[in-house]
Amino acid sequence: MRLEEDADGNVTAAPRGGGMCKKGWTSPELLDHPERITAPLLHGEPVTWDEALDHVAARVRAVQDAHGKDAVGVFGGGGLTNEKVYQLGKWARLALGTKHIDYNGRFCMSSAAAALNRSFGIDRGLPFPAEDLKDAEVVVLVGANPAETMPPFMRFLTNAELVVVDPRRTATAEAAQLHLQPAPGTDLALANGLLHIAIEQGYLDHDYIAAHTTGFDEVRQTAAGYWPAFVERITGVSVPDLYAAARLIAGKRTAILTARGSEQHAKGVDTVTAWINLALALGLPGRPSSGYGCLTGQGNGQGGREHGQKADQLPGYRMITDPAAREHVAGVWGVDPEILPGAGVSAVELLRKCGDEVKMLFVLGSNPVVSAPRATRIADRLKDLDCLVSFDFVMSETARLAEVVLPVAQWAEEDGTMTNLEGRVIRRRSLRPAPDGVRSDLWIMKELAARLDAPGNYSTDPESIFEELGRATAGAKADYSGLSYDRLDERTFQWPVPAPDHEGTPRMFADFRFATPDGRAKFIAVDHRHPAERRDSVYPLYLTTGRILTQYQSGAQTRRIGSLDGDQFLQIHPDTAVRHGIADGDLVRVTSRRGSYTAPAVLSADIRPDTVFSPFHFPGAGNANAAVSDVLDPISRMPEFKVCAVKIAPAPR
Repeated sequence: MRLEEDADGNVTAAPRGGGMCKKGWTSPELLDHPERITAPLLHGEPVTWDEALDHVAARVRAVQDAHGKDAVGVFGGGGLTNEKVYQLGKWARLALGTKHIDYNGRFCMSSAAAALNRSFGIDRGLPFPAEDLKDAEVVVLVGANPAETMPPFMRFLTNAELVVVDPRRTATAEAAQLHLQPAPGTDLALANGLLHIAIEQGYLDHDYIAAHTTGFDEVRQTAAGYWPAFVERITGVSVPDLYAAARLIAGKRTAILTARGSEQHAKGVDTVTAWINLALALGLPGRPSSGYGCLTGQGNGQGGREHGQKADQLPGYRMITDPAAREHVAGVWGVDPEILPGAGVSAVELLRKCGDEVKMLFVLGSNPVVSAPRATRIADRLKDLDCLVSFDFVMSETARLAEVVLPVAQWAEEDGTMTNLEGRVIRRRSLRPAPDGVRSDLWIMKELAARLDAPGNYSTDPESIFEELGRATAGAKADYSGLSYDRLDERTFQWPVPAPDHEGTPRMFADFRFATPDGRAKFIAVDHRHPAERRDSVYPLYLTTGRILTQYQSGAQTRRIGSLDGDQFLQIHPDTAVRHGIADGDLVRVTSRRGSYTAPAVLSADIRPDTVFSPFHFPGAGNANAAVSDVLDPISRMPEFKVCAVKIAPAPR
């Protein structure tokens, strides 16, 4: 296999067109990193595994004896394998007996997932293979910057004209036929405005709407109020650009893809719904190289939300409040359904409860001290716990607060499966043993379950766990029951795969039947509403956040790789900088109603004058998540990461 690296550090490879960005290319450097933890730590001091696990089990018993089962919580991660996710959900509900489990994927695709479920009846990021995008004529990217966040994905977009919706002129926007630059928090109004023009100009597919959807009349009435001049006032996107976008996407093989920029809002579900409404009105879902999809944000962002680490879900997208789902899963687990706890609360709400209702927390595959909204407050809540246990492999900012740190194996050291944004289940094989003193998450769960005399069986063998996962998901929306490691050794499959001879489901809705009770997709009328915080005379700017090419998530891993350069910065329009007495390179203090951080200024005309931008990968004084809003979407419970009101000033020297 030949690998090539370009000037930006992006690596492409493989006969079939696979590839990696620089983050993937350099990830092996972490496996033998000098900061890797290779022994359990108790109060910062190395101890034996028996000492650590006995201590943790004793803490669980003491906390639950004093405060009840739900006083112990679990915070998981979207990078865990399917096997870990499945066993984690089972372990939390049986071994710990707690309802309090959620994960950092709540910060990722939860708004898109909720919108997909209510419009299409099922949540799969892309209901078609990414390869289909190569034959699309137009791809609309809403709040997405894959040229930096997932560069290998760009190879699917080389043949299409791109429409990019983003307040910043990003690397992705540079490649676009048309860049729409709305104010943060106004994407819903933009989508409704494009639908208004599509109705006005006769771009609708009336036969499709009549045959395959319900609810359009109410949506038509709502769209009537979004005339172009009104939408221009809300969004800042000019009327000519609105018409140009509508002309570009109508009557073609068009795919509309959303990502975190449009989803991480207190109205994220409604915003995604507005874009789905537009796709349905144009007759796109189910047609070749067309439709709606969303881009994942984490390594197992799709599989991570399918198998039971969400507060209200059991494996396969079964709902924990559904008696039939409880009975099925309890049968696979060999327990009485009555012992399963009910639904818990979302990630932010779980973290807010720390120190109060939740006295002890397990954290796996996540670093909420950096990644959670209102991060300083979250760190304080974690400090208030009776006991924090972190499964990690380096001392992340969260691990540094933990009473117990348990060192765990990494991607190259254990088998498992991952499910990508297309619903494609992929085998991941171990390449080497874990270092001495390091254990797998699965082994730790089994050992703790034994110490807690827990009901249910817990395995350390990923293949046997995957087989059980298949039985638990049989008949569910995300049905893996027809899969096995033997089948996945031969090729990948896209779920649902309901039988051992089933070839998978690469293209959902190809027969124009949706996963709703009547088989029709649902139009749902949604209205624009302003961000939870609006600019004013005290906080005159909007802050928005995102990723940069060389860093990933909270940066706990990527910041430890020397060749992955990148530091915190504040992107400011030059006119804005002049008004605030800021020069390029000056250290700037950014302050919201919740907190502040500092970052050096980078002056650029690629951002709106009313908006500033920082990446969210950096801890401490430069942690932008200290300032962002923790107001939640009422349906998905997604925090409003992507827009809050701030003021800026030169930082004191």
